[in-house]
Amino acid sequence: MRGYSRRNVLQLMGAGAVALGAPLAATGSAFAAREKELNILCWEGYNSAEVLDPFRKTTGATVKAESLTNDPTMINRLRAGETAVWDLINVNNPWARKVMHPAGLIKPLPKAEFEPYFEKMLPQFKPPYRWAMSDDGKDLLGMAQRFGPYSFVVNTKKISRSTAEEQGWDLFNDPSLAGKYGIQESDDWNVFNIFLVAGIDPFKEHTPEEMQKFSDTAVRIFKGAKLVGDIASMNQALVAGEIDLQFTGGTYSVSPARADGYPELRAITPLKGPLNGKGGLSWIEITSTVNNPNLSPMAVEFLKYVQAPDIAHKVAFAEGTFNPVSQMGDPKCFGLFTKEELDAIQWDSLEEEMSRCAEYDIVPDYDKALDLMTAAKRQRG
Repeated sequence: MRGYSRRNVLQLMGAGAVALGAPLAATGSAFAAREKELNILCWEGYNSAEVLDPFRKTTGATVKAESLTNDPTMINRLRAGETAVWDLINVNNPWARKVMHPAGLIKPLPKAEFEPYFEKMLPQFKPPYRWAMSDDGKDLLGMAQRFGPYSFVVNTKKISRSTAEEQGWDLFNDPSLAGKYGIQESDDWNVFNIFLVAGIDPFKEHTPEEMQKFSDTAVRIFKGAKLVGDIASMNQALVAGEIDLQFTGGTYSVSPARADGYPELRAITPLKGPLNGKGGLSWIEITSTVNNPNLSPMAVEFLKYVQAPDIAHKVAFAEGTFNPVSQMGDPKCFGLFTKEELDAIQWDSLEEEMSRCAEYDIVPDYDKALDLMTAAKRQRG
């Protein structure tokens, strides 16, 4: 989430990875076998044994889930013929509405069955929730669950929250902070954020002059970084005092460190920025049924299963990273979160920070920006 990655490690869960390039035969026996089989392509969390094992036990289903590091790779696998393999796909908010549905890669959900779940979600997800719907508003394309703001992280013992929020992306234009920050390996978010440091809206067509400014900013950002690494290495460096702040990060990345007793590490959403005045970015995951010619009936059952308060809580706190979930609008779900868990996901400021965010979207000239950023990484040496 190319890159296009919020996350960094390829994970496989279940009895083993689904065989790639070996679509299931559309025979009667295969159809019968699929009644108790479910294959999920997802970000980590939905591949957690904590989430999957109760479903396996209650349904008797064989569930295989593969977690990848970016949305386009998952979508490209469907394009390459793996619609015959997968039943569910879990990606960030624009891809269902803008790419997968127009390309015929996913199937709409039955509205009558699934829209009532949105009524129990947090207010911003009430139906018809834009990212879960087709462009014409007719089809329900998936279910919302995990979400959060995602900009950068600071150690508030080194840089105060108020200073970070007020200065926002200009912190990374301060030459005195060179050598005091790390960069999380997350290509799409780093592209977004380099545009923001340069004072440019990422989600529009860019002029040659803007792309040159992007390139110059990327070179400076990478040269000034003390280290480049994954979420775990960023949190470790923040805890150890090796860096004061982290480029590209948020509730998603810092929550494990906060849960481990380091509340001074905090995700920051800038007060202002070039996104129509907004300073931060947010992500929302949408899980959709794949346009599998032999779709497992377990797919819709799983989507219902993860709406349950106790399971939604497990999804929020699956191993790896901890995140808010839309089902926290249901008092039965919200009541399962301890004070410590709410603090880990920065619930105290979540609503305010989300209001300062533009939502994850698709960069029109992403490939060119990625090439420029990759060249900047190489110059780092």
